[in-house]
Amino acid sequence: MAETIHMMGICGTAMGSLAGLLKEMGYNVRGSDQNVYPPMSTQLEALGIHIMNGYDPENLTPRPDKVIVGNVMSRTHSEVQALLKTNISYMSLPQAMGEYLIKDRHSVVIAGTHGKTTTTAIAAWVLEQAGLQPGFLIGGVPLNFPQTFAIGKGNYFVIEGDEYDTAFFDKVPKFIHYRPKSVILTSVEFDHADIYDDLEAVKKAFVMLLKLIPSQGILLYQAEDENIASILKFCTCQNMESYGAKKGHWRLGEIRWGETHSEFDVIYKDKKTDTLKTDLFGEYNLLNTLSVYALATHLKIPTEKIKKALSTFLGVKRRQEIIGRPGNITVIDDFAHHPTAVKVTIDGVRKRFPNSKIFAIFEPRSATSRRKVFQHEFAKSLSTSDELIISEPFDQSKIKEEDRFSSTDLIKECQKLKKGFRGALSKSTEETVDLLKNSAKPGDVLLLMSNGGFGGIYEKLLKELGQHGK
Repeated sequence: MAETIHMMGICGTAMGSLAGLLKEMGYNVRGSDQNVYPPMSTQLEALGIHIMNGYDPENLTPRPDKVIVGNVMSRTHSEVQALLKTNISYMSLPQAMGEYLIKDRHSVVIAGTHGKTTTTAIAAWVLEQAGLQPGFLIGGVPLNFPQTFAIGKGNYFVIEGDEYDTAFFDKVPKFIHYRPKSVILTSVEFDHADIYDDLEAVKKAFVMLLKLIPSQGILLYQAEDENIASILKFCTCQNMESYGAKKGHWRLGEIRWGETHSEFDVIYKDKKTDTLKTDLFGEYNLLNTLSVYALATHLKIPTEKIKKALSTFLGVKRRQEIIGRPGNITVIDDFAHHPTAVKVTIDGVRKRFPNSKIFAIFEPRSATSRRKVFQHEFAKSLSTSDELIISEPFDQSKIKEEDRFSSTDLIKECQKLKKGFRGALSKSTEETVDLLKNSAKPGDVLLLMSNGGFGGIYEKLLKELGQHGK
């Protein structure tokens, strides 16, 4: 009889993907969560994985053989308390990934504050198209694959290496358990203010990753990131190369933005060596693409196979994803939740739609964006849009009042930074939809940014704009 695995926090992107992998491997998988919404919930249901809505001691009945505890779970959760009173074996998601999936395979870890999900998806697609049949775990829904995960029959396993801590009983970055052999390091910035005190603490986490790369491993790192430069001395692998827009072994040459795709020249050691085509937009996405091109070259994948894969990469859901064009108004969904990600996302959208008015619709939902640590930086980023609608921050009840992010103050600062800037505070999804229905005109772009469900705004907005345009 197959081993039964219960997963607490199963609807997280990584947890849901692991659930699918374990199910495919023949395990009996079930789980619980209190944030059950698409696309992960529908993906799990399609796989026949039972989801229990809410955390409850009764979820451990019938008794599972093993429990995988997501990092959203604290020791005080009633379901966790019930687990700790038993002798049921439990582990964190990263521990399970290392033991069940990665084992002795060539682990390709994509790490950094920004760009992990898209870069992981690109890398998995390139290896797949090269016929290497990789396993992978992507923290988002890739449009080139039917699922966010694959066991893979080949030697490679591509995984998104998150620096967030592992679990309440395993307080190290997730990527510590991923046995890295090849690493792409996209960026190092202060983030996750709920677990890291400052930038130095974040850098120490990435130092741990660099120390794990074996001497025969590979490191591709962003050349223009000063924080990465300050920790490179801790990496002892023999194959280290950099990439960047203006600096690095690998650089972006001339860029040509089109309506449906981007094209850029590859500069390697100051010489033009190739030209790449991608459906992605924004300089940061071109850098993500370049980093995978460089890694694939190190892995000795034929150039023509790399180029074909890059030109057919479709992107990732919730990363500049166009979800509708009701009444000739373009509605885009994006996961951006850090001020740097917000800024480059708006810039990427502007390059794609240079003649359109861009509305930024932002939900402060992540642990960092609900705190005032980046209040000023968010104002600078969001004021690069043409008009802003921002919601009240998601649940701040566990954050000290003096540390809370203020949407009202942000609007005021945006207006100081940019004369005549229009910003509005919305207190509900319905109010946001009404504001947009009354303000957006044909040709405009609505950029929705949240790392959560945003109150289910997506379908409501598309429906109202569609009716409005009739």
